[in-house]
Amino acid sequence: MSIRFSFGGDEHIFAEVSEEMSLEAFFTSLSMTNAVKAAGIKGVTEICPANASFQIKFDPDAIKPGDLLKELQSMEGAASKSDASLKTRIMEIPVLYQDPWTHETLMRFRERHQNPKATDLEYAAEVNNLGSADDFIQAHSSQPWFVSMVGFVAGLPFLYQMVERKRQLQVPKYLRPRTDTPKLTIGHGGCFSCIYSVRGAGGYQMFGVTPMPIYDPAQKVSYLQDEMCLFRPGDIVKWKPVTRDEYDAAIEAVDANRYEPVIRPATFSLTEFNKDMAGTNAKLMEAIHGH
Repeated sequence: MSIRFSFGGDEHIFAEVSEEMSLEAFFTSLSMTNAVKAAGIKGVTEICPANASFQIKFDPDAIKPGDLLKELQSMEGAASKSDASLKTRIMEIPVLYQDPWTHETLMRFRERHQNPKATDLEYAAEVNNLGSADDFIQAHSSQPWFVSMVGFVAGLPFLYQMVERKRQLQVPKYLRPRTDTPKLTIGHGGCFSCIYSVRGAGGYQMFGVTPMPIYDPAQKVSYLQDEMCLFRPGDIVKWKPVTRDEYDAAIEAVDANRYEPVIRPATFSLTEFNKDMAGTNAKLMEAIHGH
């Protein structure tokens, strides 16, 4: 794939790796941003990777825009041929699907939805030709998801389902965005799932909530004291459906600052994944359960 570069004002270069999301595009973007970081190019002040693109901020007084563009273009060939593997983490995220808080919220905004007579989960099941909301929850939670980007708001992960493209869950966003979304809502728009790190506006379909904090600017949460944001690009997530009692118990543990998330080291190879998706995912599931 050929990267399309364009200038954004006087201080940015935007690089579009692909017009559509794929793990191949993600790894090319990751290789490029890692190469830029390793090169230590004078004048580069920020490197921002995204799903299938990246952006570089630079000081035009330190490096001419055309010179930086040539530097980036010279790295493209090596990035496209780099080893698409990484040492990463797999983590289990508990989810209370069909919770009362997102339900109350979605009912306030039905006039902005494609199907005002259905819940977001019922609509998601319908457009994916699944029989019921429970069938959709099973499809959503049974296979791992790849964190392809962290951003939009602080700490919010975009997650890409690790299955064949024809099996990926696709759900359009609301017709018009909501002005409210509960904190830690599990959302879905297009092919991406996400977790809303803070309460606020949003347009993704709402499926449930997690009790597990993922962003803490005060860094008081025990597992977020080193980094205020839980997720990094390349992390792998497995959703775990929980009951209301299990959710309440987790909230109690979070409030007492004794909640311990399930996070395990893992290695991911895109080549091996493309050869055997089911086998790769099975090994990842073994890793998270310590087998």
